[in-house]
Amino acid sequence: MQSGIGGKNIILRLEISIEQVKFGQLITLINDNGGDVIAIDVIRTSESVTVRDITVTFTDPTIIDRMLERIRQTPGVRVLSVSDRTFLLHLGGKIEMQPKVPIQNRDDLSRVYTPDVARVCMAIHEDQTNAFKLTIKRNTVAVVSDGSAVLGLGNIGPYAAMPVMEGKAMLFKQLAGVDAFPICLDTQDTEEIIRAVKQLAPGFGGINLEDIASPRCFEIEERLREELDIPVFHDDQHGTAVVLYAGLINALKVVKKSLAEVKIVVCGIGAAGVACTKILLSAGATNIVGVDKNGALSADQPDPHPMWEWYAQHTNPNRQKGSLSEVLRGADVFIGLSAGGILQREDVMGMNEDPIVFTMANPTPEIQPELIEDVAAVIATGRSDYPNQINNVLCFPGIFRAALDCRSGEINEAMKLAASEAIAGTIRPEELNRLYIIPGVFNEEAVQRVRQKVIQAAMETGVARRIPRDFR
Repeated sequence: MQSGIGGKNIILRLEISIEQVKFGQLITLINDNGGDVIAIDVIRTSESVTVRDITVTFTDPTIIDRMLERIRQTPGVRVLSVSDRTFLLHLGGKIEMQPKVPIQNRDDLSRVYTPDVARVCMAIHEDQTNAFKLTIKRNTVAVVSDGSAVLGLGNIGPYAAMPVMEGKAMLFKQLAGVDAFPICLDTQDTEEIIRAVKQLAPGFGGINLEDIASPRCFEIEERLREELDIPVFHDDQHGTAVVLYAGLINALKVVKKSLAEVKIVVCGIGAAGVACTKILLSAGATNIVGVDKNGALSADQPDPHPMWEWYAQHTNPNRQKGSLSEVLRGADVFIGLSAGGILQREDVMGMNEDPIVFTMANPTPEIQPELIEDVAAVIATGRSDYPNQINNVLCFPGIFRAALDCRSGEINEAMKLAASEAIAGTIRPEELNRLYIIPGVFNEEAVQRVRQKVIQAAMETGVARRIPRDFR
């Protein structure tokens, strides 16, 4: 059986001995173990066996394993597969490649392949920048992962990470028209990853790094940004940071506080925590305190971790020490990028008036929002079943659409800040309230606003190498 069956509907493919098992007895067994058979399909049959797909609904998915064990113990029945709607959606992968023009005759073949394609090859050979005009490079992003830090799953490796990367490629295409392809590397060695990405870069207009564990992700991104002439963006860091800042812009409007005046506590100083802090510092925050497993990071307590050392030197101006509960007293904003259940109601009650709580650990938030609804002025999470979801989907499609359209060689800090402001600006003043500080993930206006603002920022900072027609 595949692990992770979690839906209320499953499809059992069973091979049943006609002589040993009466089909009605099998249905009774399923019903007696909490299942409700809603469909039966015959796949194939012979004189001795029949193979059938049985669709079963459960009110309590936790009893599925028990029911399957009873079926397996039944003589004459063999469980061939177990699927739910999610597994079926992934059969054969979720993406495919399609030609833009059909090849219908020898003339077509000669123009797209040989011999006429040689003229196009030589045009690129003479001027490498022609690859952006004459190949898929102009609209293609590589979604690169080593599977070492998949959200909510951890280090599951490159094969298991592929469904996540395929899903990201789907979002790129549907939301921004970007052709993205998942590339999962079978190595977790920093130098090998850097070398592999550099070697495949000629076919892509941008690199989206995904689910690579900290601290290796910092060096990988930094080196690739320096050594490639196409934009490199680690979405776990900067995508999270962009959307978080967008949400905070509007949350501060709700409580009528300014970024420069508030005290912000960031819990969890990994890839996302560092990136969120950097964008907030760039935007004008002056009092950020980072907290990790050993308490508050402070410049007077040197840390062997290079990124934590940088963090301590650039934050915590009052050199606060202590646990999360201690440094959170008198804070205006809590940003959680750590682990579920580590924040207590009493901690939030000790914050300043009208506290803002971004509890973004997934799948379990640092504190369940319902526990602090009457205490916090604004609450945001990383989950879709609560208001104000901080979701990177609001960011990366529009940012890469912009970078590809203006052929930017990088995604700089000004472009990230512009993306945050564009996302925040999607919500009109009359719509803004404590339960609506960030647009929904399928808000089409958000992608277009991000594209416009990011291209403008790229042009103003001199990294745009092409001016799109709608900006001329």
